[in-house]
Amino acid sequence: MKGQLRLVPHYEVIVCPPEESFRWYSHDYPWHLAKFNYHPEYELHLNRISSGTMMVGDYLGDFGPGNLVLTGPNVPHNWVSNIAPGEVIRTRDMLIQFTPDWAEKIAGLCPELGRLRALFDDAAWGVEFSGLTARDGARMLEELGTATGPDRFFLFLRLLERLGRNPADRRKLSRQAPLEAAALPGQVDRAMRFLNENLSEEIDLTTAAAKAGLTPQTFSRAFKRQTGHTFASYLVMARVYAACTALTQSHAPITDICFDVGFNSIANFNRQFLKITGRTPSDYRRAAHRIAAEGHDVTEQFSPRESRISGGKG
Repeated sequence: MKGQLRLVPHYEVIVCPPEESFRWYSHDYPWHLAKFNYHPEYELHLNRISSGTMMVGDYLGDFGPGNLVLTGPNVPHNWVSNIAPGEVIRTRDMLIQFTPDWAEKIAGLCPELGRLRALFDDAAWGVEFSGLTARDGARMLEELGTATGPDRFFLFLRLLERLGRNPADRRKLSRQAPLEAAALPGQVDRAMRFLNENLSEEIDLTTAAAKAGLTPQTFSRAFKRQTGHTFASYLVMARVYAACTALTQSHAPITDICFDVGFNSIANFNRQFLKITGRTPSDYRRAAHRIAAEGHDVTEQFSPRESRISGGKG
């Protein structure tokens, strides 16, 4: 049996100075904390001047200068720049971190800030900003680095308000929100749990509806209303998501993974994987393993049984 590689994000402890309500800082790359990590705080992250590969939740894709992303509590994230050995990118990263309690206080401060709740809800998937929102957000984030006193607080409010103003300028990155963010009716929740636990089996709408205790027609409408997806499209997405996890955490042959997650054709698996992730399975694995290894001192060879590469903080 081939050895396994586990992409495990490390927990980062965020320390905010007692005289500050949020943490702002900037750092170079490489940086000892710039590794695959998660933490309970929201993080607004700007990559100022480089390009490479980012992983946010289960999303893996390219980024370039001006990449601005907001991650919610406990969403794993990392940005790996394409650099030559020994190269250092000065002040590559600029970011703000703030607690969920602080986010709730800000969103409830006044009716004018009410739309921030939608922004914070979207952050459970990780959101990337584009267009004028990204440009304004990057500029205001840099300005915060020199702001002090009340000016710092009011600029922070203006920044959040600007990010939440135009939903069309942000896109969710992960395909699935953290389980804590899900609030589904019992019937749909039972069916989805059955689906996720039996992806390798033949599953059809009638079987899933029976698990929910509903007729196929009623279940189909309820499922679409609650998840935003048809049952068939969600099943494909869940299988691709499971394949992403297997590709990230193991060296198992891609053909084996294809059948293990419930696809009955390697051609269909490759087609659906590329459609959903924008990458081939082999390219996704290479990029994910690169992120897992980036910033680590790998001193052990993969054993025939299992080997682990721990993630880091940052």
